[in-house]
Amino acid sequence: MKKLIAVIGGREVDADSEQLAFEVGEEIARRGFGLVCGGMGGVMEAASRGCKQAGGLTVALIPQDDPAFANPYSDIVIPTGLGIARNLLIIRAAQGVVAIDGKYGTLSEIAYALQLGKPIAGINTWQVAPEIYAAKSAKESLDYLVKKLKPF
Repeated sequence: MKKLIAVIGGREVDADSEQLAFEVGEEIARRGFGLVCGGMGGVMEAASRGCKQAGGLTVALIPQDDPAFANPYSDIVIPTGLGIARNLLIIRAAQGVVAIDGKYGTLSEIAYALQLGKPIAGINTWQVAPEIYAAKSAKESLDYLVKKLKPF
């Protein structure tokens, strides 16, 4: 079974955050993990694109009922129909989390990860708890998660 890393972050991002998300996606694939995200644009799309280009698997849990809303780099699309409530599903599906940038939706996902005891690496995002590892790069974020991941 393939372990999944959640990539969470904003739908509206600047070029630096978009590039960083792409690099996180690449790093996830290079290390043999799958990527799970909300399947929309911004950080989610850039990370999915990076993961796909590096040969990885992407899973999108989208808020709508229609799979056509998913970004084009999604291998498996799960149309939850749950709106932002799907944020909990994203975190539950993952063994670790990388948070990049983001607003209140990202904050809710961080809160779920903290409640569920999932390891979190944050890059330019909410630093609301000491459990959030402040990473500076894609490589550093994955290095941290690899050390913290629990075996199946």
